[in-house]
Amino acid sequence: MTPAKALKRYFVQWAAEAFAWPRYTAKELYVVNKVLNEADFPPLTVLHDVLLAARLARHDNGTLRLTANAKRLRDKPGELWGCLATTLLYGLDHRQYTRFGDVMIGNWDVFLNVINIEADHAVSEERLFTVLFGGTETDIWTAHYRLASTFYLHVLRPLCWAGLLAEHEVGEGFAKRSVFTKTPLWAVAFTLETDRHLQPPTRH
Repeated sequence: MTPAKALKRYFVQWAAEAFAWPRYTAKELYVVNKVLNEADFPPLTVLHDVLLAARLARHDNGTLRLTANAKRLRDKPGELWGCLATTLLYGLDHRQYTRFGDVMIGNWDVFLNVINIEADHAVSEERLFTVLFGGTETDIWTAHYRLASTFYLHVLRPLCWAGLLAEHEVGEGFAKRSVFTKTPLWAVAFTLETDRHLQPPTRH
């Protein structure tokens, strides 16, 4: 750990290479950074914060150490995932990752039930936003840019990073956009009011 309680550069470099995180691979990160600090690798920053918030790790004399509970969960992947995902979605303050410290408007019950329907096959970020907040899909990134960014950082990104949604990029250049689908883990993790409106999968 650095004196500011961030992970040291050599560890960040190792993590970037080992994680090979989509959109944040070491190769992509080094295009805009000569060296990698923790803040330059957002997935690691969020993981660090989640471990602390879930009390699975603690700072101790310049190091980051596993807690007794973390050691207990090492051989219980399902329980460990539940702890990490619950903290990431509901227990972490995502305002710190937004440019202006924006608070999300709305609640998880509404978000999850709407996404349950809309992402049952595939849904664009723009479509999700208009269903939840109104407006048109064409003006999201102009008139509602700040709210759209907040929605992504508070809701969509955590769901993706928890393995519950998959984000797919379609199109090229300025026409590129993100489309989201539910992963198989979604139905295992959630029982929602809108489940009764879903069509059963077609079997051949």
